[in-house]
Amino acid sequence: SAGLTEEQKEFQRVAFDFASKELAPHMAEWDEKEIFPVEAMRKAAQLGFGGIYVKPDVGGSGLSRLDTSIIFEALSTGCTSTTAYLSIHNMCVWMIDTFGNEEQRHKFCPPLCSMEKLASYCLTEPGSGSDAASLLTTAKRKGDTYVLNGSKAFISGGGDTDVYVVMCRTGGPGPRGISCVLLEKGTPGLSFGKKEKKVGWNSQPTRAVIFEDCVVPVSNLLGAEGQGFNIAMKGLNGGRINIASCSLGAAHASVLLTQEHLSVRKQFGEPLASNQYLQFKLAEMATRLVAARLMVRNAARALQEGREDAAALCSMAKLFATDECFAICNQALQMHGGYGYLKDYAVQQFVRDIRVHQILEGTNEVMRMIVARNLLQE
Repeated sequence: SAGLTEEQKEFQRVAFDFASKELAPHMAEWDEKEIFPVEAMRKAAQLGFGGIYVKPDVGGSGLSRLDTSIIFEALSTGCTSTTAYLSIHNMCVWMIDTFGNEEQRHKFCPPLCSMEKLASYCLTEPGSGSDAASLLTTAKRKGDTYVLNGSKAFISGGGDTDVYVVMCRTGGPGPRGISCVLLEKGTPGLSFGKKEKKVGWNSQPTRAVIFEDCVVPVSNLLGAEGQGFNIAMKGLNGGRINIASCSLGAAHASVLLTQEHLSVRKQFGEPLASNQYLQFKLAEMATRLVAARLMVRNAARALQEGREDAAALCSMAKLFATDECFAICNQALQMHGGYGYLKDYAVQQFVRDIRVHQILEGTNEVMRMIVARNLLQE
């Protein structure tokens, strides 16, 4: 809570409380049985967590990017996988709130902010992941409709959600030919692949989203034609802060679990906490966590202020926090010894759930590219 306002400390307290009562007790079961905990998320939405940085006139909480980071970090201590889906949902609602016209904002945002309806972000395709500007899904104009053909891969919530924010090609090759359309579940020609079996993130379904002559009204175009890639990237700047914040929560929880384990577990007649090597390891974990947290919060402020270096700082924060926090969780598992490898112990789930954070919202290799490009541009 260092450096936070009283109001931010209150958001944090509410989120920690929700995480400990509504998420943590079910985390293992949701993972094992692959349950998408919609009711728990709707309870989170009642606290204002369904549209945290969305404007209040359409049901959002109107909070800052820093407030959002604080909330996601706290929620993630209870269930990282569920919080990560919440963060993607929030990113989608923000994109509609920011780039949509008044009619779109008032139609889509209120049920999304209450999480009566859920959203998915559709950018990645089977053949275009890191090279998102080469996406092939087409949207051909036909009268006052677009006809979509193509498919999206690795879509969080795919098949179980109601609104799909889809990047598609309305023009020529490259980023300038890409537009963004809103697609509702039940639209003819919209179908889904099989539910993917994943290492972690099991409390949210992941499927391919398939478009076969899928007809969307032109009124569902978000922003202008050709603006889609820009909208997608602006969404991802915030998404990177969000997912880095989810990593902070997992690392925070893992440090606390390790503290407790070192105090309770005895070897060679002494608690593990009396072993200086393990003390130093714990000290390193806590230091790396605090460093990562400061970096994420600094980037969140830059994004909120619309600073020129915000995209680079968001990329740095995502790269640093997701790498460091995975290392912290992995070290926590090691310090639990054999117990850390048992599913009865939460630390292994934090390791599995945050491993993917180094891959999604732009791989950490792409984060390095963005930072280097920013440094070397004239």
